Amino acid sequence: MRDDQAVAQFVESAAATFAEWGFPRMAARVLLTLMASDEPALSAAELAERLEVSPPAISGAVRYLVQMGLLERRPVPGSRRDLYQIRDDAWYTSSATTGSVYKVLGDLADDGVRALDGSPASARVTEMRDFFRFVQVEIAGILDKWREHQKAK
Repeated sequence: MRDDQAVAQFVESAAATFAEWGFPRMAARVLLTLMASDEPALSAAELAERLEVSPPAISGAVRYLVQMGLLERRPVPGSRRDLYQIRDDAWYTSSATTGSVYKVLGDLADDGVRALDGSPASARVTEMRDFFRFVQVEIAGILDKWREHQKAK
């Protein structure tokens, strides 16, 4: 049986952990509230009520989560209101989206390696470049394995 107090504690604890890792705190609270909701989608007003915050706080959070590929926005026909729901493939999409960051960082580091041209700092920037390129390849492989795992279910 659902324990609403324990669910609220889960949402706040998990959101705090996400925030410690650099995820915007309000976005984490919104994401986890939607994940823990028995309803498939909630409006910004419903999210604001559940989290006891203002609608503008929700607006910025859902915009961030939509950009990250974690949420979908669904317009309500005949209304100016939208509903927000977790994407079916939210973690995959988000990981694929953030995975491209590693290519950008690797390319930027490569510019730094060329600019440093063998100076003492070039070894550190070379390692940075190599690390980001390695992570980019590994994340792509992990995402492929995840898709295969999901198909096998």
